[in-house]
Amino acid sequence: QVQLVESGGGLVQPGGSLRLSCAASGRTFTSYTMGWFRQAPGKEREFVAAHNWGSSITFYADSVRGRFTITRDNTKNTVYLQMSGLKPEDAAVYYCAAARRLGVRSPSDYDYWGQGTQVTVSS
Repeated sequence: QVQLVESGGGLVQPGGSLRLSCAASGRTFTSYTMGWFRQAPGKEREFVAAHNWGSSITFYADSVRGRFTITRDNTKNTVYLQMSGLKPEDAAVYYCAAARRLGVRSPSDYDYWGQGTQVTVSS
């Protein structure tokens, strides 16, 4: 069992930056691919970024590549999403998730989810 708690959301102006954190409980954090997803009102949950377990391999949605960076600190059981160059269309509830599989992008491939943190991009 893995419990995930996100933090770091808030209001930011277009072009600004924000860093989200996701703290995971349990001793098997290093055995999970950690991902970030987002869901805007009226839209489906979409993949943002993920970091494979056991390696430094990361992958991103095209819409955020070059602006967002996912990192993980296995000593702290925490995964981060550094967001820069934020746009109004990045506004959503951001969710952290954990998957046993590698290289997964579909929400259905993830086994555990956090409660989400709101990101608002507005001037």
